Amino acid sequence: MAMVKKGIVLMNLGSPDSTEVKDVRRYLDEFLMDKRVIDTPLLWRALLVKGIIVPFRAPGSAKAYKSIWTKEGSPLIVISKQQQQALQEQVEEPVAIAMRYGNPAPWDAFDELMQKAPGLEEVVLVPMYPHYAMSSYETAVEYAKKVHKNRKYPFKLSIVPPFYKDPRYIDALSESIRPYLTEDYDHIVFSYHGIPERHVEKTDPTGKHCLKNAECCNVGNPAHAFCYRHQILETTKLVAEKLNIPKEKYSHSFQSRLGRDEWLKPYTAVRLAEMPKEGIKKLLVVCPAFVADCLETLEEMAEEGKEIFLHAGGESFTLIPCMNEQPKWIGALKELVQDAK
Repeated sequence: MAMVKKGIVLMNLGSPDSTEVKDVRRYLDEFLMDKRVIDTPLLWRALLVKGIIVPFRAPGSAKAYKSIWTKEGSPLIVISKQQQQALQEQVEEPVAIAMRYGNPAPWDAFDELMQKAPGLEEVVLVPMYPHYAMSSYETAVEYAKKVHKNRKYPFKLSIVPPFYKDPRYIDALSESIRPYLTEDYDHIVFSYHGIPERHVEKTDPTGKHCLKNAECCNVGNPAHAFCYRHQILETTKLVAEKLNIPKEKYSHSFQSRLGRDEWLKPYTAVRLAEMPKEGIKKLLVVCPAFVADCLETLEEMAEEGKEIFLHAGGESFTLIPCMNEQPKWIGALKELVQDAK
């Protein structure tokens, strides 16, 4: 690969190095101290994270990770490596993976690419988040840029933009769902990772559009390029249209709420408890904000979500896996990289 001038980095959220409480504590500390995740002044954030959240949350999170951990390690890391290998089989450019928190770090990925291709002139960074949010896409991009600048890497860094409505992503996501629609089901929930409402307002470049009225996401505005809520609604609509899902048979919701602030609604956990009372007994759930299965899908949804739904009177709960290393998704990923500027 000495003559190759371009490299690729697939960047996701991250995972603890193990299920030991100390490793989970270290990971949560790095994650929650990010100013784009908990966006409060540093002193208050440190008191909150280090003094309250992490000490109380780490043991429970460690237990949750243990319930999904594999012989090879963290599912997210394992699947990320599988995605890396699958993409590598389709491109000549070297492919590496990086995580926003934990290992491997962006510099690990950059250094790996430099070793494989000493004459590297460009690295294409793929934030593995379809939708823009300051606590996911934005923090990954800004962190990678900071590492790139501070370590004075000689190559250009190009970024793949959010691909929430890209036809190739929509097609791959739709095809991953399609086989499950042949089952007898009452409803399909598109469950997205939640974010605080104030994050949507903060990333509104106009300062006067997002969440100002009930129809803001349906009225064209430059803010939509940065609006998580608009983008998840667009993904849901495009997939439902492609799969011909009747409007009354699908809905969206938001999971993974942290703290007492107002987050985007409706909350997935609340809806799972309500649906059986509405006559929805056979449920499908898909999590389009994630392109690789992780704690939020394998534990929060497949275990906790299922328990909530069945306990409330539901009869069947099917979690549709993320796209992971499915060929159609890897093909879409290859084309997204090729289009990057």
